[in-house]
Order: sequence, then structure tokens, then C-alpha cells
Amino acid sequence: MEILSPAGSPEALRAAVCAGADAVYLGFGQFNARRGAKNFTRDEFASAVSYCRLRGVKVYLTLNTLCADRELPQAVDCAVQASQLGADAVLVQDMGLVRALRQAAPDLPLHASTQMSLHSLDGVKAAADLGMTRAVLGRELSRRDIAYICERSPIEIEVFVHGALCMCWSGQCFMSSVIGGRSGNRGMCAQPCRLPYGWGDMADGHPLSLKDMSLAGHLKELREMGVASAKIEGRMKRPEYVYTVTKVYADALREGREPTAEELRRLELAFSRQGFTDGYFMERKGPDMFGVREDAAPPRELFAQAKAAYEKGEGPGVPVKFYAMIRPGEPVQVGVEDGDGRVVTAAGHVPDPARRRATTQADVEGQLTKTGGTPYRVTEVRSLVEDGLAVPLSSLNALRRQVLDGLSAQRAALPPRRHGPFKPGARYENYREAPEVYVSLRRAGQLTFELVKAKPGLIVLPCDEIAAHPEQVRGAVERGVPVAAALPRICLDRELPALRRELELCREAGAAAAYVGNLGHLSLCRELGLVPRGDFGLQVFNSQGVKEYKRLGLQSLTASFELKLAQIRDLNKAVDLEMIAYGRLPLMITENCAVKGQSGKCVCSNVNLLTDRKGVRFPVERAWGCRNEILNANKVFLADKAADWKKAGLRAIRLLFTTENGVECVQVLEAYRGKGNYVPNNFTRGLYYRDVE
Repeated sequence: MEILSPAGSPEALRAAVCAGADAVYLGFGQFNARRGAKNFTRDEFASAVSYCRLRGVKVYLTLNTLCADRELPQAVDCAVQASQLGADAVLVQDMGLVRALRQAAPDLPLHASTQMSLHSLDGVKAAADLGMTRAVLGRELSRRDIAYICERSPIEIEVFVHGALCMCWSGQCFMSSVIGGRSGNRGMCAQPCRLPYGWGDMADGHPLSLKDMSLAGHLKELREMGVASAKIEGRMKRPEYVYTVTKVYADALREGREPTAEELRRLELAFSRQGFTDGYFMERKGPDMFGVREDAAPPRELFAQAKAAYEKGEGPGVPVKFYAMIRPGEPVQVGVEDGDGRVVTAAGHVPDPARRRATTQADVEGQLTKTGGTPYRVTEVRSLVEDGLAVPLSSLNALRRQVLDGLSAQRAALPPRRHGPFKPGARYENYREAPEVYVSLRRAGQLTFELVKAKPGLIVLPCDEIAAHPEQVRGAVERGVPVAAALPRICLDRELPALRRELELCREAGAAAAYVGNLGHLSLCRELGLVPRGDFGLQVFNSQGVKEYKRLGLQSLTASFELKLAQIRDLNKAVDLEMIAYGRLPLMITENCAVKGQSGKCVCSNVNLLTDRKGVRFPVERAWGCRNEILNANKVFLADKAADWKKAGLRAIRLLFTTENGVECVQVLEAYRGKGNYVPNNFTRGLYYRDVE
């Protein structure tokens, strides 16, 4: 199991390597989930790869953000450059970038970022089918979830072991973008979850701020599960932090033990939010998982020691074995071998008979072990030195340098890879007719006779609501209104049997299609014969993503609501495309119940409102699997902007009903058909008319 460390700067990279990291991940250019980190220029990246390859440390490039059509060629070029410079893999989130890189850099290994929201075996298998060689699992998974996936996964599994925890599932958070115009899916998260909120009139707590995670103490278990990589979060952290945390984990893993009490103390000194949590891993969710960063001066002494260590040292060093043979009448032979089986040999002069003192085996081994100032650490020297011969020590030193230089050249050699141009491919025309109006309901109670009578083009209901109220759904279908089931964006493997049963009941009730918000649910839809439609959780952000999802068999897609209307208009319509044109946008889906964290009990059936510092109130609703979904305070309203969305080439617009009653649902539907005078009390245009960072 490798220790994978963050490198937000060249200094942090050196700190990670010197502390014993087996691999580092870093940003190059603007397409990564930590654009606020220093990141690397092209020259710095080239130097970083060379430095790491020589020391046996792998380099993973982070390109794990969503790219708009105009940005995609630049992102592809960034990945191709990284591949040419010797990067070992690229982390990706964007499905369009995955498709483009299979074309432009087919030999470059791809890792599925945690931003892809992979949390089930089917999701990991889907990533493997896309050509990924590794999947980074969500931080919310428990030990049994991870073990189940590792045992059956066709590709490597990477797990976070230390660092910040987001309240929302990675890749599904829209809070920063919808509220502040800074998208976490594009590397610019403003961390609104760390701000004060409350459940009354005052924002008097931090119900969305989780402690940092730490799985120190579980390293042996993770290795035994088959986890390939233990990942430390922290590309925004200083190099001293990176060194301190990496060294604790690397030393413990290398020595086959768990961190000591003193090492755990160092972890907490380096950074914590009122301590650490392993709550998700141990299935102990609740109030103990929450914490905030308290004002504290950096640990001067600890960080000074760390800085001195990584500025002067080489870390654990690359283990090598030396061989030497000194025999009469033959040139002196010296060889070196690294742990990967690379061997370099060199021959010197024929030794002279000794006049005063013969060269001994101890002399030879003493000279060959002098590797100070190099990245190498000698673990063994095997030598055959016959008696009565003299070899100048300077000659042995020269041979040592020669073979090490040769070994370094081999270790730094770049892998042979194919690279080609990125070609966008065929252009598909926009849909020319006026888009149909679909409605998404939260509860079966919103599926009234009046709504069915209004005949929306499609009614979408959560699968558990259809399963619980099949007669209402059957009645709508019999009246000529098709119904589709909405799958949850999050469903763990242990929850899959319940979801499968619900979908079987949906099919029996007359639902012929299913809205899929996670890559892992496509196989379930195919298995049950439901037509898959792409929901907003799939993060459709560019034309290549549209084409890739078409290849995977999706009949329609929902454009990301982080796109502007003009960008949606310009998307290549390879399949039917729709957009969310009304409703409270989902800001977060959380594994940890913020409501229960406050009250100590489950009160999901109540109306729960989260209040921010400005007195704005956000509804918190129960999501499938007893999770939370935090909704925006204001509703997106575009009924009066029909001229704009009708030009976007859409097959449909979708009205997202959450807290509305049945009467309001019909009123809104009529408003989008140009009838009535419904306007919500508080509304927003969403992100459809403003740029998102």
C-alpha cells in the first residue's frame, strides 16, 4: 500500500518525498480541484517528475475538475504535456475529459477522482470499463464498504486516510457555486460549510463543519483489505504540515505498525479541528464528528524540525545493492541493482599486484557504500576480492559514480507512450422545436389529479415514493402521462438490494425510465430493463461528456446547472438534453445527518430550516437512505425568460418541485406554458446568466 501525499508547491513535494511518500499528487495549470494552491509551472512540473522518478516516487497529475467546451482542448493539452514529461497517471472527474484523453493520450493511466462520487462496486466497475486503472472512493465509506469493494474490484482502490472532510459527498456539492459563484467542481470552493449556521433565528453553531479525518490506527487493516493507496489530503497546506503528516504514516506503514502516541500528538499539532474523527470508517456517525478550527499559532518547534529535515535530507533513500569483483589479469568490475531489477555495470583498469598494502574486501565495501549526496541507500554489498591486488580508492569511487549515474539515467527514462491530437468529432444540431415541460416531484402527495390533467411531458418521482404509492403512478400512466423513477445519487452496496426491489416495484407500477445520478447505477437500470436518463448528478458540462454518455446508452441527459444558458445552447446535442428551469437547487447531499447532529434524534419528517449569518433559511430534507439534502433558500425561476431557454436547443425543461404543495406545482407548470401570473416570493436566476469560477 502506497502512501500518497499532497504537493501544492515544489517545496511541499520535496517535503513529501523526504518524509517517505511513495507517490505525490499535484496540480499543473488551472484544471484541478485546488486551484488556490500554488500548483506548478511546466518547468517546475518537469523538474518535479524528474526528481520523483529518480527517487522511485510516482507523480499523479490532478485534472479533476469540470471543463467547459472552450476549456477542454487546453485541459487535454495539459494532460498530454504531463504524459510526455513522465507523469504516472492523471486524476479526472469530467467524463468528457476521459473521452478526450482516451483519444489524445491512450497510454496515459487514468484514475477516477473522488469527485466522480464513486462509492459502490458497480461504480468502480463502470470506471474500469471506461479504462480507468484506479478509483478513489468517497470518504464516507465504512470499513466494511471498503473491504467489500476491494475484494471484488477489477482495478486499484485508493482511500483517503487523513485530512479535511467535506460535509457533502465529493462531486455533488453546489453550495459554493450557487451561493457565491465559486464552484467546488471547478476547484474554487469557498468552503461555506465552515461558516456559522443555526436551526433557529441565529447562526450560533457549525452544523456543517466536520473534524478532519484520521485513519491512523487502521493502516494494517487497510493494507490487509487490499487498498492500493492511502491518500493524505492537503494541497493547500504548508510543506511542514505535509512532511509531518507524511512521515507519521510512512514510518508506521514501513515498520508494519500503527502510529505511536507521540506521532498522534504530532498529527494533532500539525492541524486539526478539535481533534480527529474516524466516524465514517467505524460507522459511528453523529455529533462527535463535528468540529471547527480553533485559533492557534503554528507549532513552531515541530515545523522547524520538519523544515530542517526536508531541506537537508534525502528521506529514506532508494535501496540498492552493489556488486564488485577484483581478480588478477581482469578489469575491476562494479555493478549496482535497484529494487525493480535494473542493473548497471562498469569496468575499470586491471588491478596491479600490491606493493605495500593489498586492497581488502572491507576497503571495497567501504567505498561502495559512500552514497551521501545521492538519492540512494546501500542495503547490501557483495564482493569478490582476491588477495595481493591493489586498486586505487579513487578508481573505486569513479566506478561507483559511473554505475549510479547509469542507474539514475535508467530510472529517469520516460515511458514510451502514444500521443495524438484532440478531435472534437461530429457536430449534432440543436433540437428546433419548443422544449417539452417535465416535472420532478419530491413526494407522491404532489402527484395530484390536477397535475396529471395538465399533462406534463414526463413526471419524475423518487423510486421509493413510486414503490410506496404505485396506484397513483399507475393512474398517471393510464391517463397518458409517462412516469420515470429518480434513483438516489448515493446508494452503498449494502443498500443495493433495497434499491433493486424499489425499482422492480417502479417497473410494475408503469415507470419505464429511470433518472440516473451516479455512474454506478447504469448497470442496475440495464439489468431491470429501465431506460436510463441522465440526472444532474452526472455533471454534464461539455459536448464530449454528452457523447460519452450517449456511448454508454443514456437516452437523455440533464445539463449541469453550473453552466450558463449560452453554454447549454452551444453543447453538442448528441442525445436529448434537458435543463432544470425551476426549483430549489440541491446544494448538498450529506451522509452525516446535520439535523440529528443538532437534536440528537431523527426529525426528518419535520420542516427543518438551516439559518445562515444573514438570516437566510435553507430547507433541509430527508434524502434516500436517511441522508440529508440541503436545498437553496430561493427558487430558480425562468418562466418569464422563455425566449432565452427556448433558443437553447433543448428537448425539455424540468421543473424541480421540492417544498411546493400540489396547487403550487400546477401553478408553476402553467406559468412555464405562458399561462397565469405565478411568481415565487423569492427567486433567483440561478447560474444561467452569470459566470462561475
